[in-house]
Amino acid sequence: MSKKKYTFIDLFAGAGGLSEGFIRAGFVPLAHIEMDHYACDTLRTRAAFHYLKTNGKTEIYKKYLYEKKEKEDGSKLWNQVPKEITDSVIQATIGEETITSIFEQLDKVINGEKVDIVIGGPPCQAYSVAGRARMGKDVENDPRNELYKYYVKFLEYYKPKMFVFENVLGIRTAKGGEPFRDLQRLVHSLGYEIGFKEIIASEHGVLQKRHRMIIVGWEKDSNLHYPELDTENCNYEILKDLFSDLPIRKAGEGDLCKPINYTKSIEEMPYLKAAGIRNYDFDFTTQHIARPNNLNDREIYVWAIKKWYNEGKQLSYKDIPADHQKHKNKETFLNRFSVVNPNGVCHTVVAHIAMDGHYYIYPNPKPTVDNVRSITIREAARLQSFPDDYYFEGSRSAAFKQIGNAVPVLLAEKIANKIAEQL
Repeated sequence: MSKKKYTFIDLFAGAGGLSEGFIRAGFVPLAHIEMDHYACDTLRTRAAFHYLKTNGKTEIYKKYLYEKKEKEDGSKLWNQVPKEITDSVIQATIGEETITSIFEQLDKVINGEKVDIVIGGPPCQAYSVAGRARMGKDVENDPRNELYKYYVKFLEYYKPKMFVFENVLGIRTAKGGEPFRDLQRLVHSLGYEIGFKEIIASEHGVLQKRHRMIIVGWEKDSNLHYPELDTENCNYEILKDLFSDLPIRKAGEGDLCKPINYTKSIEEMPYLKAAGIRNYDFDFTTQHIARPNNLNDREIYVWAIKKWYNEGKQLSYKDIPADHQKHKNKETFLNRFSVVNPNGVCHTVVAHIAMDGHYYIYPNPKPTVDNVRSITIREAARLQSFPDDYYFEGSRSAAFKQIGNAVPVLLAEKIANKIAEQL
């Protein structure tokens, strides 16, 4: 990459998965906009981390993690970096009433710098299959259907060279495809060409079969184009290559804040090293905490795991004994108790992981009611390829929700690298 540092703003930034990938590829974040309070706290903590790392002061960040207490926000860390670093995170709900004031805030933060790229993924519940099923007819009137229009307003205002818009596959078909056609019309009218492609995260180094629509736009009459990603075969396994260096946990065990030491060296974990999930600067990680589960659920977990190891199949809700069934709905979501595939890649991590962990059962090879559990925050973060030094602020549920909504860091980095080559 040439000497020039390319800049970006991140809209609907969530916990910063997309942003982290762009930072790794050498891009400079000017601002993040996000409505969720805890996600904004996470973004501030990460912004502070990057500032400290750049200035050779990661010891301050490590000390923060070691002394972190539950229910504390990140103020102790944020107060140790220049105010403009944490001020670059703007907590706001993007919409008709707020857009003018957001531009005013952003202009102050950006301070005359050119925005080279706009990135982001508007909340996708209104476009997702699960979201549509849950919301029924209300989905047609959901205001989130219209958020792409505000994304376009940022393109109109800042005139970046390129933009990256991440969403679920359903964005193409929602409401008969009209929002998607409208998005294309709007960006064409602003002078952008647009390309889109279904990208599967597991073909790009992520141990998760996550299907997403990656929409990229670029200025007409430029030599820019859609970034062509090279697919790669995944030869790694979740249990051996992603989880095996973390201490054993039972349901309810672990600490939200307390650092934990690895049980294997980085050399013994080639995937974690190659993916940048573990690095030499940190000999510990955090948030390796498992949810408590009642006996009823743990018994179901045992059956689900045994079925997976014996038959290679997920347990159907219909096959659970009647005295263990707690849901009236026996027609849909029959895979609500699912085991993470120990020998390959995981099914998609979604925000519902904040509600319960039944869809992400840890694949314990010798399951008993005493040792079964759902995955920890750190394991979920690794499935999304977040580095182990990433700290998710807020409660356990808030952390899970942020992770479930994120773009896998490794996928974002691959996209960002291809764009950097073009620029």
